[in-house]
Order: sequence, then C-alpha cells, then structure tokens
Amino acid sequence: MTYKLTLAAIAAGFIIDCFVGDPAFIPHPVTFIGRLISLLETLLRKAFPKTDRGEFAAGLVMTYIVVVLTGAVVFGILFACRVVSIWLYFGVCCVMCWQILAARCLRDEAKKVVDALEREGLPAARRQVGMLVGRDTDELSEEEVVKAAVETVAENTTDGVVAPLFWMLLGGPVGGFMYKAVNTMDSMVGYKNDKYMYFGRFAAKFDDVVNFIPARIAALFMTAAAGILGYDAKNAARIWRRDGRNSPSPNSAQTEAVCAGALHVRLGGDASYFGKLHHKPTQGDPDREVVRGDVRNASRLMYGASVIALIVFEVIGLLGAFFGGMPWW
Repeated sequence: MTYKLTLAAIAAGFIIDCFVGDPAFIPHPVTFIGRLISLLETLLRKAFPKTDRGEFAAGLVMTYIVVVLTGAVVFGILFACRVVSIWLYFGVCCVMCWQILAARCLRDEAKKVVDALEREGLPAARRQVGMLVGRDTDELSEEEVVKAAVETVAENTTDGVVAPLFWMLLGGPVGGFMYKAVNTMDSMVGYKNDKYMYFGRFAAKFDDVVNFIPARIAALFMTAAAGILGYDAKNAARIWRRDGRNSPSPNSAQTEAVCAGALHVRLGGDASYFGKLHHKPTQGDPDREVVRGDVRNASRLMYGASVIALIVFEVIGLLGAFFGGMPWW
C-alpha cells in the first residue's frame, strides 16, 4: 500500500506546486541542503591538501556525504511517520513531493523578468534575470535578457520538474531529495573557474549523470507538448536532432533545442561569465527575434512537458503496483 500512496503523493505534490509554488514564508529544504554544502566545503577545504588532487578528493567526499545524509534524513522522517500512521506518512509525502518540484517557481521567476521590463525598464530586468543565470547581465540588451529567461525555463524543465518526477518514480521522496541534493551542489560548486575547477568537478559530473536520461525524456515530452499546444512540433524535433548536443553540458541543450525549434528562435550563443567571454554554440535558427511573449510560450511548453511526464510516470508506477509494486520504496 505504501508505494500506491507514494504515487498519489507525487501527483498531489505536483498539483500543489502548480497552484501554490514555493511560498517565501515556508523554509525550503533545499536551503538546508545548501547550508550543509557550504559547511562541508569550508571543513573539507581545510582538511584536504590545497592541490588539484586534494581539492578533487574533497569535492568527492562532500558529494558523497551530502547525497547520503540527505537520503538518510528523508528516509528517517518517512519511516518514523509510517510507524505512527500511514496517513501521516501520506501527508508528509505530499509535502515533500511538493517541495521537490519547481514548475510554478520557474514560471514565476521568469515572469518577473518580463514584469521588470514592463514596469521598471531594462536595468531592473537585467538585475532580475541575473538572479536566474550565472552569466554577467549588466550589458545585456532587451532581447538578450528575454532570451536568458526563455533559456532558463527551457533548460530547467529537466532539473526543475521532469528529472525530480523521474527520480521520485524510482525512489519516492528519498530519490527525489537525493536528486535535489546533487542538483543543488552543481548549482553551488559546479563552476569552471579557479575556485571550483577541481573541488566542484565530481559534483558537476555526477549531476550530468543523473540528468542524462531525464533530459532526453524531457526533450521528448516537450516535443509532444509543442504539438498538443499548437507550436511547431516538427521543427522542434528537427532542431532537437540537430542541436540537442550543442552545449558544453551533455544535457542542457536538449530541452533548449526543442524550445528553440518549437518557437522558431535561436537560443544559446556567447556569454560572459565573471568578466570573461565564453564562446558557446547555439540552438535553433534565427527565424525571428526573441520577444517578451516567448517567456510565456516557454512556460507553456514547460508545463506541457511536465504534465505529460507526470501522466506517463504515474502510469508506469501503477503498472508496477499492479505487477507487485516498487520494492525499493
């Protein structure tokens, strides 16, 4: 019965996220994961030699501790709830699944960029989009600002929604939070700069591994969503095949390419990080300029892919339940 309730909790968590998002007054578990990462970084940098090998080893140990400890804490909470009451377990499961997902937050944060453009102008929009991306934003044009917001929605369709759903299907909230731990480490230490080139390398590569299959599933579902929602699914599939690997990361261009093809725009390209220009490949063809409305279009594609993912994964889970359940839950 537990795995059936977990499937129901995943669906409930998705619905809650769509309507509620991430209220600022509720502490988010990712905040505590981030604090753990910062604490371990400080301790392990002191404990390991300040050499390339030493920093890599410190980053590897940090990744292991964060992932295992996160999984253990979540498992312990759910186990204790299950001992007390199956319905307490279900309620806590629903809350956890809600907190693992980020569709509403992703849409709202991208929308804030357009709102800033319309209400306060380009400088405010640059500051707003700078909260979403790692690149330098002080000199971006309006089109570049909007394009960065579209890219954020497209890329994070994988790690904000589809990948968490995938890992929750395989491991329930424990699997979902372990995934979020990896993803949070990548966002905090997975930079190719002097500080994190070696310390963050293992976390970044591990993030590539855990996102490899979900990124391609997300691209497939986004292509299907493009057709359902009236966008150009045929061109989305064409650009996905052509440009889906046009990125230093093996995963980020998958959904960006689909989004670019569906909207007939070009995404990606050169960007400045910490004052240094990086030459990056593009996804899509410049059939037209990226405009403010494309943030809404990208959000619709993200939601479409997310709903398809939820339905498909729930069906797979129900079939698993019918044939004996998911024993690792």
